[in-house]
Formats: sequence, structure tokens, C-alpha cells
Amino acid sequence: MYLVLIAWIYVALMMAIAEATSPVGSLLGAVVTFLLYGVLPMSVVGYIMGSPSRRRAIKAKEAADRAQAIAAHASQNAAEHVNSVAPNTHSETSSHPIAAVRKEP
Repeated sequence: MYLVLIAWIYVALMMAIAEATSPVGSLLGAVVTFLLYGVLPMSVVGYIMGSPSRRRAIKAKEAADRAQAIAAHASQNAAEHVNSVAPNTHSETSSHPIAAVRKEP
């Protein structure tokens, strides 16, 4: 993947050097040639060629975040389960003096 980028930058650099050393060329023309024929197109090509690896990195980060959230949720549920007490597990009656009113069905 990077071989094409390096080779094209080399070709653009040689074009810029040829223009800079030419009797009718200029240093400004060499810089513009290198930027417009070398750096700009290869930055676009490098960005496009690097998109699959960026996509894989994003998916791997999302999977790691998802696994971390699941682990945190599971540990939180386990902690709540350990600390919870089942209601009315003892045999004593309620200490409230007024009994609850029930409606007949």
C-alpha cells in the first residue's frame, strides 16, 4: 500500500527538482509542482486506502466499550444481589399498630 505512495512522491519530487534546476523554471514553480502533483493527490489516496483500517479500529473500540459496559453491568447486578435482603423473611409480624385495610373481591 505504501509502496505506491512512496513511488509517486519520489516521481513528484524528481519533477520538482527538474523544474527548479531548469533554466526557465523557478523555485516557486517547483514547490507548486510538488504540492499539486505529489502531496495533494497522495494525501487523498492515502486517506482512501487507510479507511478499512480506520473502520476496523473503530469497530474494535466499540466492541471493547460494549464488553466493558456489559462487565460493569454484570458486576453491578452481582453486587446488588449480594446486598439485597428478601422482604419479610422473618416470622415476626409487622410492628405497625394499624392493620392494612383489604377490600373483598
